[in-house]
Amino acid sequence: MSGTKIHIEEPGPSELRSPLVQHEIKRAGVWFAMGIAIALLVLLAQPILLIMGALVLATMMDGGTRLLGRLLPIGRGWRLCIILIAALTFLVYTFYLTGSSLAAQAQAMRVIVETQINRIGQWLQQLGVTTTPEDFKSLAQQAMRSLGRVTAAVGTMVGAITSGVMMLVLAIFIAMEPKLYERGVAWMLPMDKRGRFYTIADKMGWTLRRLMFGRLIGMAVEGVGTWLLLWAGGVPMAGLLGILTGLFAFLPNIGSIISGVLIVLVGFSAGADAGLYAFGVYLAVQIVDGYLIVPMVAKRATDLAPALVLAAQILFGALFGIMGLFLADPIVAMIKVWLEERSKALEVENGRSAAVPVAG
Repeated sequence: MSGTKIHIEEPGPSELRSPLVQHEIKRAGVWFAMGIAIALLVLLAQPILLIMGALVLATMMDGGTRLLGRLLPIGRGWRLCIILIAALTFLVYTFYLTGSSLAAQAQAMRVIVETQINRIGQWLQQLGVTTTPEDFKSLAQQAMRSLGRVTAAVGTMVGAITSGVMMLVLAIFIAMEPKLYERGVAWMLPMDKRGRFYTIADKMGWTLRRLMFGRLIGMAVEGVGTWLLLWAGGVPMAGLLGILTGLFAFLPNIGSIISGVLIVLVGFSAGADAGLYAFGVYLAVQIVDGYLIVPMVAKRATDLAPALVLAAQILFGALFGIMGLFLADPIVAMIKVWLEERSKALEVENGRSAAVPVAG
């Protein structure tokens, strides 16, 4: 009896009590959760982009309300109403009172652009290049089809109007009392994380307000400057080109390229002198905006590298369509703020841990 050895049974791989099985289950759970998160991100890309667009609009409304508060000592709700009424009045004046002339100019511009593209194709054929005007058209159609695989619902007019209305209503609610929604999000976080969240949220709001303010100033400068200079030089469709340039200015890099192509094509339709003048106007406006407006307003707040913004626009445009193009740089700016604040927090924690004396 004394020589009998007692054998202790251990759980095998087929039992859940096995440490190996529990470890593998945890690893599988992490990968499964990541797969679900990616699938939800793809399926919910449309509403997520709408919410991000509403946040950007709310930031613009909040910035105008804060700016107006320096001039009028009235309640926030009244100041927000003034901002919304002013924006609505501007849109009605721009698109209703000048709608008929702009519609006629838009139709004429379409014909001019197609004619100029055909001329470019014929000129390339004379130089020995086998590219045809149909190749340009098919390339443009492929580029437009490649935009918006996820946001196909916004491709229709009804979907675009519905999405715009939803974004506007959500932005108004957020702009009326932004701190309420900020506290609501912080309530879902642990107590020790809320202070950092408030700091990051305030920095993101400040950055987006500066970014959007610079964008609006740039849109106004480019749109009005292009219109006046083209009109003074006798370039046709100066008003429509000014409006399109101002709208495309919301998209840095890509927007300026599109507006520049339109300005040059329309300018050369009126002759070589008008085309060269239109090209000079485009360069002058872009230099003023790029070297004066952007450095003074937006770049000081965000300091985003142009290549980074362009890469983000290409990526977000391919994944999320037009909405991705509009929201690329605000999203990149918010990610940059979050990374900077996280880096500061880690430096503080590492400094505290290094300052703690080691018990000898």
